Amino acid sequence: MSTFVDKDSIVRKIWGTADTVLFIFAGSAAEFALNKAVDWLYFTGKLPADPLGRLFSTVAYARQIIFSDYDTAIRSIDQITAIHKGVEQARGSQIPDWAYRDVLFMLIDYSIRSFELLERKLTLTEKAEVFDVFNRVGQCMGLKGLPGGYLEWEIMRDEHLQNDLISSKFTVDLYKQYRKHLGPVRNLLMMQVQAMVVPLKVKQMLGFSAYMGSLLSAYKLLRWLRMEKPFKNALLPDDYKVQIQSLDI
Repeated sequence: MSTFVDKDSIVRKIWGTADTVLFIFAGSAAEFALNKAVDWLYFTGKLPADPLGRLFSTVAYARQIIFSDYDTAIRSIDQITAIHKGVEQARGSQIPDWAYRDVLFMLIDYSIRSFELLERKLTLTEKAEVFDVFNRVGQCMGLKGLPGGYLEWEIMRDEHLQNDLISSKFTVDLYKQYRKHLGPVRNLLMMQVQAMVVPLKVKQMLGFSAYMGSLLSAYKLLRWLRMEKPFKNALLPDDYKVQIQSLDI
C-alpha cells in the first residue's frame, strides 16, 4: 500500500518521538503569537479557549498525513482545507495564501530545528526531504506561490520572518492563555524551550533569553540512559499525559 511519506523517511523519525513533536509545537506556539494572521486563529475562539487542545488537534492531523496510507493522508488534507474554507465563509473573507505558507514553513523549520536540538544535525538531503513532505501538503491544498525547492524555501522563510511578524494585542493575550492553561512552572519551561528552538528574529521580538541549556543537556543524558520518564511525567499536564506519551512510535 502506498504512503504519502515513505516509511524510511527522516520525517517519520522526527514526528515519531514525543519530545521532538513537543519542541516543534513549542516553537510554533511562539511564532503563532507574532504572526500577522493570528487573528484568524482567534476568530473561532478555539485557540485562546484551549491552546493545548488546539495543539493536539493539529498534531493529530499532521500525524495522519505522515503515518497513514496515501488515501487516508489525502482525506486528512482535504478535511483541513474544508475546515479552513468553513472559517472563511463564516468570516466573509479569505485566509491569504501567505498565511497558509507561513504555517507550512513553520512545520518545516521547527521539524528541522527540534530534531537537531535534541538529536543530531541533519544532512542537506534530509532537510530537503522534510521540505518536500510539507510542500506536497501545500500543493494538495492548492496553495499558490510555494517554493520550488529547499534552497528557495530558505530564502522565502527568511523573508517571512522579516515581513510577516508583529507584536500585537494577540501576542500578549496568547501568552496569558499559555500561562493560564500550563501553570507558571510549565509555562516557564515552555518559554525556555521556545528560546532555544526559535529563530533569532522571533527570540528578539518576544524578548527571550535562554538560560536552561544545561538542563537540556541533563535531560538528553537521561534520555540516553532511558531514565527520563519520571522527570517528564512530573512536568506534563495531567489531562494530556496519555496523549503526549502516545506520540512515541
